[in-house]
Amino acid sequence: MTSTHIDVGAVDLGALGTWMDAQGLPGGPITGVAPVLGGTQNVMVRLERGGRSYVLRRPPQHARSKSNEVLRREARLLAALRGTPVPAPVLVAAQTEHEPVFYLMEPVDGFNPSTGLPEPHASDPAIRHRMGLEAAAALAELGRVDPGVLPGFGRPEGFLERQVPRWLKELDSYADLDGYPGPDIPGLQETAEWLSRRLPRSFTPGIMHGDYHFANLMFACDGPRVAAIVDWEMCTIGDPLLDLGWLLATWPSNNGHVPGLPAPQELVSYYAALSERDLSAIDWYAVMACFKLGIVLEGTHARAYAGKAPKDIGDLLHATTLGLFERARAFMGGALD
Repeated sequence: MTSTHIDVGAVDLGALGTWMDAQGLPGGPITGVAPVLGGTQNVMVRLERGGRSYVLRRPPQHARSKSNEVLRREARLLAALRGTPVPAPVLVAAQTEHEPVFYLMEPVDGFNPSTGLPEPHASDPAIRHRMGLEAAAALAELGRVDPGVLPGFGRPEGFLERQVPRWLKELDSYADLDGYPGPDIPGLQETAEWLSRRLPRSFTPGIMHGDYHFANLMFACDGPRVAAIVDWEMCTIGDPLLDLGWLLATWPSNNGHVPGLPAPQELVSYYAALSERDLSAIDWYAVMACFKLGIVLEGTHARAYAGKAPKDIGDLLHATTLGLFERARAFMGGALD
């Protein structure tokens, strides 16, 4: 999650206006064009037209190989969530049939806690504590949406069985990067074996965000409510409890931004009260999240050896990976804290 320079001049406003006219949106000049910084490598631009505000989301000028497909999936997901109680950006219209792929959504009235807390949040510990519970509540709401609204969106069959081999294969692929000596991650094999031995027997498929943590949440400016879950690039149909595990795996990183959040066990209990899902194996999901995220972050460490990422960032993320595997070890020992 890094802020990058966005060339708003790369957006063809004339073509965009013509397309908006075809969608029946309010006409007139497009004004107030400004970049929305932060988040992913996709471009987000705020604009106004006909008395209405929008956020345009499109691939970067030098798109990655899967950029268009990612945005197609995001637009499809947001369309499916429109009208549900799930707090998500409201999709206005999307161009997904041909390139350039992009979509318009309504701006979210809220803030991201990783950039600082406004009032009353900054001075009210009860609001900050409640923010954590609202994060669990929003996730439970997502888990209640019928995945049948997105046919063919993911491969839920064998989803959990694929996880350990999938991410070990990802880790093995880093050996192709010049100079990378291989993973020096204490507990790697022990964690993989623990996960394989304790694989949950079954799960109820549902919509997954895929990267559910505080940096991907916008909170209401006047209270603890989640205004929107954002950055749906990793969304799929799988086991929603892995999203809860992801929240638990990343929970300590929130302390500096939002002091006084509930303990992980309270988070799990609150989610359980709002969901019919079986949380008896929640430790497995927390360990799985640590395992997967640690391997993903190790990829940047490997790329740093090959000169494809800054060394200081690679070192920082490697340290984060080691911390995640230590956290996995605690979860394996029954310490859900």
